[in-house]
Amino acid sequence: MNSVKKIITSALAMGALAAPAFAQDTIKVGVLHSLSGTMAISETTLKDTVEMLVEDQNAKGGLLGMQLEAVVVDPASDWPLFAEKARELLTVQDVDVIFGCWTSVSRKSVLPVIEELNGLLFYPVQYEGEESSKNVFYTGAAPNQQAIPATDYFLEELGVEKFALLGTDYVYPRTTNNILESYLQQKGIAEEDIFVNYTPFGHSDWSKIVSDVVALGADGKKVGVISTINGDANIGFYKELAAAGVSADDIPVVAFSVGEEELSGLDTTNLVGHLAAWNYFQSAESDANEEFVAKWKERMGEERVTNDPMEAHYVGFNMWVNAVEAAGTTDVDAVREAMWGQEFPNLTGGTAVMGTNHHLAKPVLIGEIQDDGQFDIISETEEVPGDAWTDYLPDSAVLVSDWKDLGCGMYNTETESCVQIKSNY
Repeated sequence: MNSVKKIITSALAMGALAAPAFAQDTIKVGVLHSLSGTMAISETTLKDTVEMLVEDQNAKGGLLGMQLEAVVVDPASDWPLFAEKARELLTVQDVDVIFGCWTSVSRKSVLPVIEELNGLLFYPVQYEGEESSKNVFYTGAAPNQQAIPATDYFLEELGVEKFALLGTDYVYPRTTNNILESYLQQKGIAEEDIFVNYTPFGHSDWSKIVSDVVALGADGKKVGVISTINGDANIGFYKELAAAGVSADDIPVVAFSVGEEELSGLDTTNLVGHLAAWNYFQSAESDANEEFVAKWKERMGEERVTNDPMEAHYVGFNMWVNAVEAAGTTDVDAVREAMWGQEFPNLTGGTAVMGTNHHLAKPVLIGEIQDDGQFDIISETEEVPGDAWTDYLPDSAVLVSDWKDLGCGMYNTETESCVQIKSNY
């Protein structure tokens, strides 16, 4: 894949040689986010974010003396189409980097393509972990940067004794809840005090499930809900809680997939007081965030909000720019090595650091939903390094990822060998 594209044209007419014309060299940035289909409501915002970042960088003079060009494709919330569009970006459009994907199934669809073609993907959304690719930088949260700290908050701050793990039926909730079940049992929570339930995308009838959750606390023990429910199903879930007379004080819910974008324009009456765990909220107080939010609203409109995956793209994009400058090239192998140890100020007032396992160090924030759709940050940690492989599943506890010194994303510390294949949960 060529990093610099030069087009030289000449014309010969009536025996006269025209002067050659040179098109401006550009560095192409692939944008692989759904602009149609069920995920467009979330992913279109990330497309807009990358375009804003590209424009800002060009206003600073570009990169390596060249302008950046955002190359946008629409995988249309179709998981196999993500792979096709990734191949198009790398082989037809000849992009130097890709920023994209939201769901884990879309990322896993793209993964074989970028590994085959040695592309570079920046993935900005919290996910289930249990993966490490040399061709991916994971700028969203791993479970130890969201799910585990949120569970600790329930245990230590709210005194929760029984847990309802409610999720949409796909890989992220199932793997995350596998980890949490194991973690809770190691913390002394009995298996019978953990209620696990999965529902399809768009599920709407929550009466039976909410009744089961309420019944969990019939013995007087404090119940908490850890939610990996995705999309519009959240609206019905919170409405049913309210209809059952359940408040956030009675049974608190901490969500991993409800942020400012999902709350924007909704009636938050039934959500006020419940919680979400992320690594960034628009309400974070820092000079960098104030500038970022103002720039976003100036570009997109006052009603538009910022959210966690946007901040992940902001950090990842700027780290990539700095890595390209350090490497002096957009060559994927050179940039990847220059990414290790990259530092960049995050939007919460700290510093993001990229590990050799291709995961960021990120603060963990717990936010309480307010009636304006924003979050009151009630808990914040220092930056926590991302862990590709959880310590709470036996097969994963022996694995480490280190692309710098070990050259391996799945190094087994017991056999002292690099594992090539691991089944997904």
